[in-house]
Amino acid sequence: MADAADTPPLAERVAGLPGVLGVMVEHGEVVARARADAVLPVMQTLRDGAGFAFEQLMDLCGVDWPDRESRFDVVYNLLSVSLNQRLRVIVATDEQTPVPSVSTIWPCATWWERETWDLFGIVFAGQPDLRRILTDYGFEGHPLRKDFPLTGYVEVRYDEERKQVVYEPVRLTQDFRNFDFLSPWEAVTSLPGDEKAYTARTAARREAKP
Repeated sequence: MADAADTPPLAERVAGLPGVLGVMVEHGEVVARARADAVLPVMQTLRDGAGFAFEQLMDLCGVDWPDRESRFDVVYNLLSVSLNQRLRVIVATDEQTPVPSVSTIWPCATWWERETWDLFGIVFAGQPDLRRILTDYGFEGHPLRKDFPLTGYVEVRYDEERKQVVYEPVRLTQDFRNFDFLSPWEAVTSLPGDEKAYTARTAARREAKP
């Protein structure tokens, strides 16, 4: 049996796996980038391969980079309880290209993949239960995309006359479209509670004048 000192570091072993594009160490944690089409064999090796033993998928999430051609990252955070080591695997994809589901390797991935699809719109091929999980069935769009409006596209309310929940396009009155952060009181030069700061600014301006 080889001595532990002879075992290559985790980063070197991960870098040698087919389908891994690159490996770096960030804040003491190994981070690997892999091709989307190699996700399943890479993850299977990381779970079952000697020296890896990543038995647990702790988290799976998305990251949106709207200015990038492959705008999304799918991030897998893995934990090996038996070897006390962690690994982050990142896969890039776009809006149309599905990423293979890892639910056959870690069944808990179903929850994470549903959440990532719901919030980012990233599709997972082979996921048997790709339904929304945090938003409602009638929700439009994916709210964690950077280009998703803060007000959303539709609003939900209970209609007393119809005795049911209705979905309607978001309508904002003009009062909520323009924000005036100046004092609403005419001739008021400082807001209540800001008197000392106003006095200090006034004194500084007087000193600055020639």
